[in-house]
Amino acid sequence: MTALWLVLLLNLSIFFLGVFIWAVIQHFLIAEIPSALRHPVKFRCMHCVALFFITMGNILEKLRICSMPRFIQCLHDLVIKKNHNLMVTNMYFGTIPVRLFQPKAVSSKLLRDSYHNLCSFLAQETESVVLSVGYRKLPDHCYPSVPNDCLNATIHFMKGLKSYGVDSSRVVVCGESIGGGVVAIVTQALLNFPSLPKICAQVLITPATQIINFRLPSHQQNQNVPFLTKDLLMTSLCKYLDIDLSWKDAVASGTSIPPDTWKKYKKWLTFDNIPRRFKSKSLLPEFPGHFDEAAYLETRHVLTAETSPLLADSKIIAQLPQAFLVSCENDPLRDDALLYKKRLEDEGVPVTWYHVEDGFHGCIILFDKQPFSFPCSIKIANAVVSYIKGI
Repeated sequence: MTALWLVLLLNLSIFFLGVFIWAVIQHFLIAEIPSALRHPVKFRCMHCVALFFITMGNILEKLRICSMPRFIQCLHDLVIKKNHNLMVTNMYFGTIPVRLFQPKAVSSKLLRDSYHNLCSFLAQETESVVLSVGYRKLPDHCYPSVPNDCLNATIHFMKGLKSYGVDSSRVVVCGESIGGGVVAIVTQALLNFPSLPKICAQVLITPATQIINFRLPSHQQNQNVPFLTKDLLMTSLCKYLDIDLSWKDAVASGTSIPPDTWKKYKKWLTFDNIPRRFKSKSLLPEFPGHFDEAAYLETRHVLTAETSPLLADSKIIAQLPQAFLVSCENDPLRDDALLYKKRLEDEGVPVTWYHVEDGFHGCIILFDKQPFSFPCSIKIANAVVSYIKGI
């Protein structure tokens, strides 16, 4: 029996080693390491590990043991840190699970509120009440579950701000990556509820603000930069929007966009709105590709402001609260932030822009993950805290 276990252990070790070697080979074949990045060796090591876990998740999914998103979520949950200076409460707003972070120290002042995946850090550093929404996730739920859950939870919470000691004039909504795009969507949608307190500010960290033009300079320049390569971005987007992966290339090239739709939105999505210093001479011809009606019929449900907040009517944009926008130089979504910044500014909305030259997509997640944190991670986290405290 002991020999059987040893053989099994040896085979598993060989299997895991083989997968890791494959991940390392994949990294050196496809990954591009930005020259401005600090600690490139650490960056390479982390990407190899990330590829290893993603591959393991895909293997488990194909074996029907566990879906890849659930596997990654379980790994993420293992590194959550407890903060003894906060009171954390799990509750439900209807069917939506939420987690409330509150400073234990009693304050004589009403507290502001914000939504963010770094809830514990923000709650402590800004002395704020922070609500995190446990929206429905892949693989069981796709669009529009995320924006709907976030909007419904926000409305529920806004109706009871006094019970949490929150100052109704200082409510902040905040999100990162797809969450940043959802924050923009929710902030726009809340304009339809005039009886609710108004949002004081929106904090959008490397947000996804449009899902139409994937040939912007940042998409071309950073398509092979970990941890959001072009392939991963388009695969994740299709799964989120419930689009068959066979249409992934059509979405990426823009062949699913009707000419009249592109003509209508080009003024907000064109290269011309990107500052010159973010462009390079080696860029491919501008979007879109030759129209494919079949691709359009499969993807047309995404061509709205409810999925791309950048496309909202100017009358809506003009009513939005002040914004804090974070962009990273080595991020394929960099230009999403730049385009939304211009839209807000064109309609007179005050914008504070924080650009990180050595930043990459998702780096803020690592701000407290020593020794895996990067200088850009700390800078963004502190910049968000500084902005919120200054409101």
